[in-house]
Amino acid sequence: MEYRLQNRLNVSWYATSDLTFNWQMRTRLFAGDLVRDFPQYVESIATDDGLVDLSWTVAQRDNWVLQHVPDRLYAEWNRGDWDISIGRQRVNWGVNMITNPNDIFNIYSFYDFDYPERPGSDAIRIQRHLDFTSRIEVAVSPARELRDSVFAALYAFDLRGYDVQIISGYYRDRFTVGAGWAGDFRGAGIKGETMLYRDIDSQEGIRGTNAIVSTSVDYMFENGLFVVAEILYNREGGRDEFTLLGEQLSPDNPSFSTYQATTQLRYSISPLLEGSLAAIWYPDESAVFISPALTWSLAQDIDLRILGQFFTGSDDSVFGNAGNLLTASLTYNF
Repeated sequence: MEYRLQNRLNVSWYATSDLTFNWQMRTRLFAGDLVRDFPQYVESIATDDGLVDLSWTVAQRDNWVLQHVPDRLYAEWNRGDWDISIGRQRVNWGVNMITNPNDIFNIYSFYDFDYPERPGSDAIRIQRHLDFTSRIEVAVSPARELRDSVFAALYAFDLRGYDVQIISGYYRDRFTVGAGWAGDFRGAGIKGETMLYRDIDSQEGIRGTNAIVSTSVDYMFENGLFVVAEILYNREGGRDEFTLLGEQLSPDNPSFSTYQATTQLRYSISPLLEGSLAAIWYPDESAVFISPALTWSLAQDIDLRILGQFFTGSDDSVFGNAGNLLTASLTYNF
């Protein structure tokens, strides 16, 4: 059993018409059995992988911990066709709604239901808009050790009604190149991302070249049912073990299996009640993940959500000890 109390504040200062400073922070209180019985869980909460460790454990006792971290802290300059931002920010290059191989700076986990803002990274980002549909981007995310740094360039353009982007760069001692695309076909959204990673210094038995491809279709039916279906191929996919809470994914290995098929449905049962269902099939692990959820709007700024995460798989699969999760959360926006 675990209890959480979270607070998020978003602060912006418009210093001039061109310059903005943004500060967004999370303060979280964790209490219960997980904190008391699993020290590695507390360590994962306090982990900050940025160039500057901004994580702060405010207080800690045997069965609770209070932790604070700014996950956005950056300056943004906009003038004409130029956008430049420096600091902890989200460099969002993903296209798909579920798995984002193109999101090499700050990939998020689909299983992290409690973080809608998604993680950021310490980076410098420069954007030059060439016209309405095309732009060039360069981003650099330095690390405490050079080999753990990330830097890449992106070129986005329109191709016969499809938004296309090409990416090339360096990701933690690996060369990487890839592409993403998004368009419409008879009312359905067609999206896809692909990335190829190759070690700079290849060593036998360690990683090697990896290819990742994900493609998805999304459609809104006339009755309001929204459906997303995605297929993912991750040649070097997999984990030796899996921890349900706090598991971190990486852009060069964004899945727990080589193949992954995902479907997500959302439907407004009433103006105040929304239901959703996500299901993932891992064929090479003989496992399935199911996550149903209900969200009630109790008042204009208050929502109640009940969500479950259930893994079923053989005892010798990566999900053999994953466990299941049932949560109830109350959110107030102000």
